Amino acid sequence: MSTATESAHRPGGPDRAESSPGPGDPSGARDAFFDNAKYLAILLVAVGHIWEPLLPGDRGLLALYVFVYAFHMPAFIVVSGFFSRSFDASPGRVRRLVTCFVVPYVLFETAYALFTRWSDDDPQRPVTLLDPTYVTWFLAALFVWRLTAPLWRSLRWPLAVALVVAMLASLSPSIGEDLDLQRVLQFLPYFVLGLCLRPDHFALVRRPAVRALSVPVALLGLAAAYWAVPRVSYAWLYHSSAAQQLGMRWWAGPVVTLLLFAVGVALVICFLAWVPARRTWFTALGTGTLYGYLLHGFVMKALARTGFHDLLRPYGLPGLVAVTLLGALVVTALCTAPVRRLFRPVVEPRTRWAFRPPRGTVSR
Repeated sequence: MSTATESAHRPGGPDRAESSPGPGDPSGARDAFFDNAKYLAILLVAVGHIWEPLLPGDRGLLALYVFVYAFHMPAFIVVSGFFSRSFDASPGRVRRLVTCFVVPYVLFETAYALFTRWSDDDPQRPVTLLDPTYVTWFLAALFVWRLTAPLWRSLRWPLAVALVVAMLASLSPSIGEDLDLQRVLQFLPYFVLGLCLRPDHFALVRRPAVRALSVPVALLGLAAAYWAVPRVSYAWLYHSSAAQQLGMRWWAGPVVTLLLFAVGVALVICFLAWVPARRTWFTALGTGTLYGYLLHGFVMKALARTGFHDLLRPYGLPGLVAVTLLGALVVTALCTAPVRRLFRPVVEPRTRWAFRPPRGTVSR
């Protein structure tokens, strides 16, 4: 995810950024904690996606899916907001914003729209940049969130305002689907929360007492997910629909929005409490999570299309374990250096040619 000083590092996470140096670290060394968190979160994203064809009829798996979905994207978004604190809408940072989010969004949205004509058996699917396909909504959302970061930092009560915006969105079906704006607004409070955090807050969640408390909290969340599965639509967790579109009364939107935010923050704390702060074998993979995020969707959709899950479904738990391991291996491979070198022209395109050089420099 992005650094507090964006120009210090190359982009390389689902929010086009990298981990920052640790607090007070004069060497400028990367903070392994954030790279570890990014890798573990993208692992959960991929596993959640590969589970989806197996969900119908399996209450236990559906409960686990709901549990994971309650916090994995909020965790990404909170950290994205934290590393967007230095965005000031200066010309250089706006150019970086276009390069990091807009150009890849255009390329991958086009690619996914064409690919889903086969994978989703929808040969007439149009190619449109206004209707994000599958994972590309996150690029559009990050562009909007980061562009508005200076506004949120200037407010006296930014988190409260963001929650009101999300609550109003949840009762407004007329917002429509352009750029997945419903999802952008409903996830907004997590990004603003990240903007409000300081490095010592992340150190706080890694204290032994917080780590110990996170275990019963997480188990309680999993039990609540199991209870809720047959009673409540898990579509709430996608944050892409208003209450009326989910068959609920309008007032349910704000209530559920606040409830999910409270649950999401609690589970994000539990998740971060167990993220290693030291360098591990997967720390380096955390610098390439944007590649894993954008590319794994093609593999997941291809597997679902070919009927791969039907082969393992009869094997019960061993089959589920095999599917889970495959999802983890796929996204891990897509975060490795060889894959990043191969796909860098489309994930991290060079667009210097499209911009005027900064004033006072000589164009070459």
